[in-house]
Amino acid sequence: MAIEGPLRELSIHDVFQLLDLSRKTGRLRVSSALRDNEGTVFFHEGRVMAAAIRSNPHPLGALLLRAGRISEADLGRARAAQQLPDEGRRLGEILVANGALSAREVERTVMRQIEVVVFELLSWQEGFFSFVEEDVSAAATDGVAALPTESLLMEGARRLDEWTQIQQRVAHLGVVPTLAGLPPGAVPSRLDLLPHEWEVLAMVDGARDLRAISTSLGRSEFDVARIVFGLVTTAVIDVRDPGAAQPSGGAEGHLATCLADARDALLADQLEDALSHAATAVSLAPAHAEARTLLARVLLRQGREPEGQEELRLALEAEPDFAAALMESARFAARHGALDRAIGLWKRVVASSPDAPIAEQARHAIAHAARLSAVLEAVDA
Repeated sequence: MAIEGPLRELSIHDVFQLLDLSRKTGRLRVSSALRDNEGTVFFHEGRVMAAAIRSNPHPLGALLLRAGRISEADLGRARAAQQLPDEGRRLGEILVANGALSAREVERTVMRQIEVVVFELLSWQEGFFSFVEEDVSAAATDGVAALPTESLLMEGARRLDEWTQIQQRVAHLGVVPTLAGLPPGAVPSRLDLLPHEWEVLAMVDGARDLRAISTSLGRSEFDVARIVFGLVTTAVIDVRDPGAAQPSGGAEGHLATCLADARDALLADQLEDALSHAATAVSLAPAHAEARTLLARVLLRQGREPEGQEELRLALEAEPDFAAALMESARFAARHGALDRAIGLWKRVVASSPDAPIAEQARHAIAHAARLSAVLEAVDA
């Protein structure tokens, strides 16, 4: 049985808790059009056994290499062994068997990999979730038993509390860090930073925002934000908000540009670009009916129907008589055989914009749908 819906109605924390308490086994998919991201979590009897996220797709071998646990040669030998006939062991098992590292090191790395994904998903407040019960034995990870969901939720809640403090200096992941200048007459001092802090500092170029830095480094967004918070607090870097930095009227101009770019990309069938522009428009103006409708159109073209429907609902919630959202909702209803609902929506289009070209399209659609309904009734009779 599938369990699905928007995170607006059931928070991701509640979804995890539901799967834990009901001891579900299966795959949870969480997607966010605004973040242009998607995560997958595998549960076994309510416990988390594996997790992955599109924005941080680093496999175990790459994580171990980046952490300095293994060498390129170790990884090459293990991957070559995996290609041998009848070799069914996972990469971590081969590395341990080759003596490249201990089973405990593999376990710690995999656990951290799972935690990073889960904690990232727990911070999402918008999006769509879908859980399907299925056999998840193929998703089992190297040397790690399923993690207790309750402890992950408790740590996730603690991190959200910490994020509240971080937001006092780092408002959101769209801020751009820049190197702080020295006050007049100040003498430069030696920086005493930890390796992971140097790693983030080296990515500060005045152009990349925190989300881009996180993706480039393969670190969680929370970890990057926490490091940047520390560097801002110690006056090593400053952060600027590109949206807040715009002059009066600049935000409206940015929104108009995003909407135009989304329309052009959609017309050219460049769906990924259209998604990015439409999502940016929605982030700039969450209650903007046209932005929500454009995002819905892109999602529906991508086959992401539940998310598209949710965006149309939000568009009409923001502006109940917005003709484009009504038209798109009617088309969706008609494609799924709900002709009576489609006709009702087309009539609302005509009532809301009687002299606009879209109203003429709606009148033609009503006429065709009415004839089709009559034919179907005759066949049924």
